[in-house]
Amino acid sequence: MSELLTIDSISVSYGSIQALRGVSMHVNEGDVVCLIGANGAGKSTLLKAIMGLEPLVSGSISYRGEVIAHSAVEKSKRGLFSSKGSADGSQMHKPSLRTDEIASLGLSLVPEGRRVFADMTVEENLDMGAFLVKDDARIARKKQEMYDFFPILGARRKQKTRSLSGGEQQMMAIARALMSSPRLLLLDEPGLGLAPLIIQDIFEKIHIINKEENVTVFLVEQNARIALKASIDGYVMENGVIVLADKSANLLVDEKVRAAYLGQ
Repeated sequence: MSELLTIDSISVSYGSIQALRGVSMHVNEGDVVCLIGANGAGKSTLLKAIMGLEPLVSGSISYRGEVIAHSAVEKSKRGLFSSKGSADGSQMHKPSLRTDEIASLGLSLVPEGRRVFADMTVEENLDMGAFLVKDDARIARKKQEMYDFFPILGARRKQKTRSLSGGEQQMMAIARALMSSPRLLLLDEPGLGLAPLIIQDIFEKIHIINKEENVTVFLVEQNARIALKASIDGYVMENGVIVLADKSANLLVDEKVRAAYLGQ
């Protein structure tokens, strides 16, 4: 199985505070992979780094074998960033991609807290998710797919987003991210602040998106139990460092994970 996303020894700092330290991990194509950890562990920072929203102090991030983000240190150390690059290192000065360029490759982020456009309608929010799509007919088809997949959104397409419940807003945030037909969906705390039954519904939708729509999913979630049950591979982050990596089924029965994150 091929690696879709490869994170190689990345570090990210906010001034003197090091948010990520030497993080390495990968997401295989077609899988659901989760990252769990306490609040403030650095999970959201990692997703922002993947999307080019936070610069790297060290290391690199590759998507489908091509480097999309790297640091000046890494550039100097390696000189060459693409597996398809020329032997003379002609791509060594290629800059990290902008967020819109990364999104155009097939990555889409559902941010923590949903970040909806509250004064826009549901339909207008979905249109915002398709800002890189230039084909109006394709946008219209994709919106109808989202209305079929999330019927409540279809029923409320003309309503202002602020009138939706938290669960409905989360569904809309996911639908907005799917409007660009991503190959890799990044989800930041999709269950945050939602009732257990709504969380279950959201994760059932995530399963369908992965299995039936063939979208690879990288899931960041504080609810360790549901995240590990929903994924194939899992990583545990503490203080900006990956401290455990294994099959999710193994992490579910790991004594350290059970004690720290599963309340057992």
